[in-house]
Formats: sequence, structure tokens, C-alpha cells
Amino acid sequence: MHILRHCVFVAAVAALAGCAGMPATQEASRMFSQQRATDHRGDDDLLTAGLGLAGLRAMAPPPFADPMHPTPAELRRRALWSNWRGIADLAPGGGYGEVYGSTANVPGREFSAFASVPGARQPHRVLVQVPDGFDATKRCVVVAASSGSRGIYGAIAVAGAWGLPRGCAVAYTDKGAGTDYFDLDAGQGIAADGSVAGVDGAPAFAPAPAIGTGVAYKHAHSQDNPEANWGRHVKQAAQFALATLDAQLPQQAPFTFANTRVIAVGISNGGGAVLRAADDGEPWLDAVVAGEPNVLAAGHGARSLYDYTTEAALLMPCALPALGIPAMPGSEAKCAVLAADGVLAGADMKAQQADALAQLRAAGWTDAALRAGSISVAFDLWRAVGVGYASAYGRYSHDAHPCGYRYAATGADLAPRAATAAERAAWWADASGIPPGAGIGIVDPQPAGDLGLTGLRCLRDLWRGDGTDARRIKAGIEATRAAPPRAGLPVVVIHGTDDGLVPQAFSSAPYVAMARAAGRDVRYWQVRHAQHFDAFLGFPQYGAVYLPLLPYVYEALDRVEAHLDGKAALPADADIATVPRAGKPLAADNLAIPR
Repeated sequence: MHILRHCVFVAAVAALAGCAGMPATQEASRMFSQQRATDHRGDDDLLTAGLGLAGLRAMAPPPFADPMHPTPAELRRRALWSNWRGIADLAPGGGYGEVYGSTANVPGREFSAFASVPGARQPHRVLVQVPDGFDATKRCVVVAASSGSRGIYGAIAVAGAWGLPRGCAVAYTDKGAGTDYFDLDAGQGIAADGSVAGVDGAPAFAPAPAIGTGVAYKHAHSQDNPEANWGRHVKQAAQFALATLDAQLPQQAPFTFANTRVIAVGISNGGGAVLRAADDGEPWLDAVVAGEPNVLAAGHGARSLYDYTTEAALLMPCALPALGIPAMPGSEAKCAVLAADGVLAGADMKAQQADALAQLRAAGWTDAALRAGSISVAFDLWRAVGVGYASAYGRYSHDAHPCGYRYAATGADLAPRAATAAERAAWWADASGIPPGAGIGIVDPQPAGDLGLTGLRCLRDLWRGDGTDARRIKAGIEATRAAPPRAGLPVVVIHGTDDGLVPQAFSSAPYVAMARAAGRDVRYWQVRHAQHFDAFLGFPQYGAVYLPLLPYVYEALDRVEAHLDGKAALPADADIATVPRAGKPLAADNLAIPR
């Protein structure tokens, strides 16, 4: 990047910080640091790094010329490949790029930095993509938070795919999570450009203490409870976008919340993050679209993710056979132990399975959510969420999990070992932000013969109990509770009725009820036959019965934009009666999108 333009960029960030009423240089260094700028044109565009739809569909990731030392450009390309495939259904016949969505080659520039929320120990990443075709007459910014615990490109298929081809700048935050893992054995983390760095290299995340064995990661071990600040993370990403536009388009400056349209969008945890941004009383947002949001409302049957996750981890493997779903390996032995301990009732396995199902139904689970929840059982996702979020909510260090868990690279025998240099080099691009995955596993302190039940019951008791650790974790969860959105802010919430990871009965439905009880006009689309993971629809058994949610997120963005332009009303509530494609290529009729 030209040095003069870089200086203008830094000056704009400092000026933005100065508006907060503090000395510009002091606040700038506190809010945004380690700014980077890169050009992306030709065979390295903003949206797919030149891979296009065909390259994103490739089963093997883009290779590194030197696996021990991949370049920042190689890491970025692979991170985009990984995040696209982790969010969207790109399989042939799934409809992406044909019935809905875009992987257009969009040239432009990227600007990134570490951003700091006051009082936080660790920064979150922010990134802004400015297309060469930025429409200065529209002056639009789409701001998004990564889904799940993903890295900075974790919303590329959600926000980038919609905003960049329309000439909008797109801003992202990893919301204090991301793939900035830290290898405790090697004393190395991840630098601003994705490469491996020691503590002296100012990595994006360095745990305290930065010693020990195994692996620490930011979402669980920052000791910040980042979820409590998700709304602030989103706002800082938008502020970074305005500062970037000021620097890059000085003839159009200033870009402010008053003269620039800002639409927030996200799915899953990203959906929860933009709803948390929506309750900011300052009028900086123009509209919000939240898909399948992990959001904790007040009342109306709301349940925290930690509550229903630990419940599902303990009971769902036993309940699924009662719904006709084949038992997972080892589940019958677990059911027998739970019955002996009085957790389940019944004299035989069939009765115990029926009791597990009855308990989940009584807790508010629908059969549709339970069926889709089998995906999370198969991928050990319930335990993964329970273990990681217990550390996050309780602000525990990597060596102080209340149930004794830790993380490490693992071998084929699941025994912990030291990570290799090649594994460390790929973490930033390959990891999903929450183990297990990318060679990192959960290390259970109990012996294998325990079947993992001591840990699962410990995790559950941290919600149901009243000990010191339980109170600590529940206080952290309470800090994440959402308030109604700002009065007059257009909000559209979209959720699949079959969501088995973040059931709408515990999340979006209570949020909409809370918002409406407060007099807010929130629109709600409920999509039949949609579950939580579009990316899994490439598996024939899932693609035959479930439909993607992303088309409805894009459509809601279209409708919100038309409303802001004065061309149409906000979309009405809808219970969308979709038609499963039953093994055929996806068609518009399957989606039944409201018009």
C-alpha cells in the first residue's frame, strides 16, 4: 500500500477515535492496532480469492507451497475456502450460484486491524473489504459477525456474498472468538497476517499464563467472556469501516453513521451478535437481519445455549433411538450408567430411551429439533460447546477448567501430543474456532472407561448447581442477555423450524416475543425443513429432507434494502411452507420464498 495512503488511513482512525472525547493518538492505539492493507484483484479477488464456485467446491483445500511456512496470501485463500465450505451448501444440485447466492469476482482492497473493547484483555479482529466498484452514491456498509466461533472470514458467505457485488463495503468482526490458537508447548500464537508468531510478535491472542502444555484458544481462554460484548464488537467493526472509507475515498469524506447506511447481518452466533448490536440506543444502525440467532432473551421461555447444550449432551444420545434414529456407538452403555445413577428411569434400554425422550420434550424440545440434533451428537458438538463455553462464561484460564478439561493436539489414539509446525501453520486457515478440529481435541481428565459421563454431568451441574463455579458461570451467561432492539429499527429474524443446534423455541421465538412486548416491530420468518447447518446439505441424507437458510437471509436483506430505499414495506411475518427436494436439484419452488 502506498505510504501516503497508509498515513491517511491511520490518521482517519485517529480522528474517529478522537470523536469519542479522548486524545486521538491514545484512543486510536487503544481501539485499533496493527492495521494492514492488501490489494485483491484478478485471480485473487475479495469474495473467493480467485477460487470461484468451482474452486470452492474442490474437496481438497488450496495447497501451501511450503506447508511449514505458508504465505499470508496462501493462508487467506485457504481461510476463504474453509469458511465458505463451513457455512454454505456449495454441492452441485444444492442451488448455490444458480438459484441463489453469488461467488462473483469482486476486485478491491482489504483493511484489517485488532480492535479493543475497553476493559478487555484480548483484542478482536476487524476487517473491511472495499470493492473497487464501491457505490459512492449509495454509501452503504454491511457489517457482520462471524458465525459460531469462526475466524474473521466466518461471515464471508453471509455478508460478503450479498454486499460486495452490490458495491457496498463489508465489515467483519470475529467478535472475540476466531482461529487465533496458541500453542502452549511452543509458546507461539497467530500474528495479524495469519502466520505463526511468538509472544514477542504481538499475536492476536496470548493466554495468561502463556505457559503450560497443549493448546489455548481465544473464545474459551481470553478471560473476557467475549459474548457479553458481541454488540460492541459489531459496532467497532462498523466504526473501522467508516474510518477506512474516509481514508480511501477522501473526496467523499466524511463517512459517518448519519450519512452512511449501515446494515448488520449474521447467522447463528453472528445472528446473536447483530441482535445485541440492535439494542444499542444510539441510532447508528439502519437495519438488522439475523438468521438462526443464538440469542438469550428475557422471559418468554428463553433458555441459554449452555443450559440446553449440556442437557442435550447428557440425554440426547439416549433419546434418539426412541425417535427411530439408530443408536450412536456407545450410547446404550451410557444410558445404562445414567439409569443406574437415577438420571433415567426404566427397567430396560427401551424404557430408558423413552424416558430420555420424554425429559427432552418436557424441556421444550420438538421432535424436529431432536432429529436435527442428531447431527450435533454425531459430531460431538454438544460436548464441544459445553466445554468451551464453560471456560468462556466463567472467564477461566486454559489450565483452570472447572471440570478438568483441557485442549491439545491428539493422535489417532486420541492421546495428547505436541503439535507439529505444519499443524500450527495451518490453524488460522483451517480451524473452526472451537475444538475438536484441525488436529486439536478435547482432553478429558477421566479414563476412557468413564465413557465421558463424569465430565458431562459436571458440565450440566454447572448450570443446575449453586456452587462457586456454577454461580460464576451463570453470572457470565446473564451478562449476555439481550434487550429489545432500539425503537424504530427495522429488524428481520429468520429461523428454521427444524434447527437442532439453536432451537427457535429457546432463542428467536422468545426474542421476538420480548421485542414485541416492548412495542418493537420485529418481523419473523419461520422456515419449514430448515435446520442449522447449510454446509451439511451436501450429504445426500440431509439434502433430501432439509433446505438451506441462506436464501432467506439474502432475500430478507433485499427486502430491507428496498424498504430503506422507500420502494417497499418491510416483509410481513411468514411461516414458510417449503418443499424438500428429495434428491433432485434445488429449484425456486422448493424454497417458496414469500413475495
